[in-house]
Amino acid sequence: MRFIPLIVARPEVQMAIDEAIMRARIEGKVPDTVRLYAFSPSSVTIGRFQSVVHDVNLDEARRLRIPVVRRITGGGSVFHDEFGEITYSVIAGESFHPMLKNVGSSYRYLAGPLVDALRELGLDADFSGLNDITVKGKKISGSAQTRRKGVILQHGTFMYATRVEVLGKVLRVSGLKLRDKGVSSIWERVTTLEREGIKLNRWEAYGLLKRGFFRAFPLKEGKLTDYELELAERLVEEKYGNPEWNELR
Repeated sequence: MRFIPLIVARPEVQMAIDEAIMRARIEGKVPDTVRLYAFSPSSVTIGRFQSVVHDVNLDEARRLRIPVVRRITGGGSVFHDEFGEITYSVIAGESFHPMLKNVGSSYRYLAGPLVDALRELGLDADFSGLNDITVKGKKISGSAQTRRKGVILQHGTFMYATRVEVLGKVLRVSGLKLRDKGVSSIWERVTTLEREGIKLNRWEAYGLLKRGFFRAFPLKEGKLTDYELELAERLVEEKYGNPEWNELR
């Protein structure tokens, strides 16, 4: 299983790389892959079937120069803070492990290293619902997934110092959704390592997650192939850098 070291890049590049790896894996050109990456600048990604207008405050995002890119995975809108969030991505065949056959168990299996990393820091972390990880009942990580031809792409957040005040400005979180979670504001719903009293910089958070994934999976460090890089470049031009894809209602 291949591990791709930290890549810091714009959101359209990161989403294109994830899809390129998935396509290459479907075609049998690359092995199952884990990677960790960070967005720069801070960005918003939105789920495949979500409404940009309903889920993102576009005026605020433009004012703060925060780009918005649509994912191929499900789920809702996500704020990726370049100063406080790392994203993980796992692309693997469903046959890699029996837990991957079931959607619910696959989320927990693939995001398990994040829970282990949080517990390593002494936090009482656990899964909540289908695809969230919480600490003291507050969300610190969320994941999204898609499946194609027997291959899974799952990626998700790890908020070590995300600026929750910016998150609250650029994402539209409905009062109904908050009430469903038993809270009245985004401050009650979300937490970070920093808010839990643990201060890490990007490289410390990256090292923590990397250790967790290497413990969980038989990983060997590698790099993206020329095929993946060329495909990702095309996907940026034709899809993720294209307003027609990103602004679908």
